[in-house]
Amino acid sequence: MTGDILPDSVFIHRSPETAASKGGPLRGLQIAIQPNISAAGWPTEAGSNALANFKSLEDATVIRRLRQAGASLCGSTRMSEFGFGLQGSQAGGALQDQAADAELVLDMMGESRLAAGRTGVCGFKPSWGLVSRYGLIGLIPSMECCGILSASFTDVREILKVIAGPDELDFSLPGEKPLDFSPQNIDPKNTTIGTINEAQDGLPAGQEEAFRASLDDLNKAGFAVREMSFPDFPLFSPVHQIVGSVEASSAAGRYDSVRYGPRAAGGKNWNEMYLLSRAIAFGPLVKSYLFQGAFFQFERYEAFEDACRIRARLLAGMHALTSHVEFLVFPAVEAAPSTTPASLPQTYAQFASTLFANVTGQPALYLPPGRSAGHSGIQLTGPRLSDARLLSLGEQLLHLGRGGK
Repeated sequence: MTGDILPDSVFIHRSPETAASKGGPLRGLQIAIQPNISAAGWPTEAGSNALANFKSLEDATVIRRLRQAGASLCGSTRMSEFGFGLQGSQAGGALQDQAADAELVLDMMGESRLAAGRTGVCGFKPSWGLVSRYGLIGLIPSMECCGILSASFTDVREILKVIAGPDELDFSLPGEKPLDFSPQNIDPKNTTIGTINEAQDGLPAGQEEAFRASLDDLNKAGFAVREMSFPDFPLFSPVHQIVGSVEASSAAGRYDSVRYGPRAAGGKNWNEMYLLSRAIAFGPLVKSYLFQGAFFQFERYEAFEDACRIRARLLAGMHALTSHVEFLVFPAVEAAPSTTPASLPQTYAQFASTLFANVTGQPALYLPPGRSAGHSGIQLTGPRLSDARLLSLGEQLLHLGRGGK
């Protein structure tokens, strides 16, 4: 797919590559990336003034693997600051305009899944630790990973097969065996899919009705759908806010204007230069998030410790649920892009249905709605490292008529 050069509203950098002489499983695939994924020589500003005019010195591991597999990069798309939320992001726009076959989107709150929802494509967040983060510029190391958007389910699987696996350059990756991503047969008669009652609380009537119609589809396809209770589910949002903001505050400490980014004038010494420069480095949403993290880091550290303990409890709770059912299904909000500035409460409210997978490190898959009226997109998950079976389930559901290809 080639496509014309698109307006700057979608891409901030276009440098279409040709893979005519390349072999490999991704030969001919055009992939868009966000400018927080390092591609040597490309602008890599991560949507932030803190990295103004910065260009990558080398490829991220995922970029190197994509190129080795024959894929071509078609450009980098406009994104929110450091990929936090979707304010100002054009994730998925290149797919809508047929300028790319797939896009890599950093997912730290559910960005790849919400972007997929608003553009009507498939969105997949892999298990944490499955894909190298070397060369990715993010904010929340323990919750973020590289998500994949594509209208083609086959492309999602093939891209994941290429970018997943051990990487000696990323010391945060667990020492686990590579997964087999070959398609698997999912027998509906022997597969139970759970739904969490508390995850549906507060859904508008129309969205709840559409989600119920999607559950009926699963029943008609032969799957057993089991209602389950997880009273701690509402705690995912405050845990993500506290733990995530503390990690972000620490991660953003590197932006000191010494090697890159704007340096404010008027500083009388190094400390003043640092403070003044950081004041102009970040936008309002990220800045408020960093302030929140600093507060919990230095003023209310006991609240951060409590959040970490609750996070462990949430992981144990989700593990218990997935020991009784093979998969879980959740409603997915398909929000339109907003042009108004977002506050932290508004941002977290937008991602209320997706945060859980980032807190627990589980894989999560967004499937677009079927062609029948009154249906909604759904979000599927399973235990951590169940990525292969989750993809097989998603592919099977798409073939049963949920839409896509």
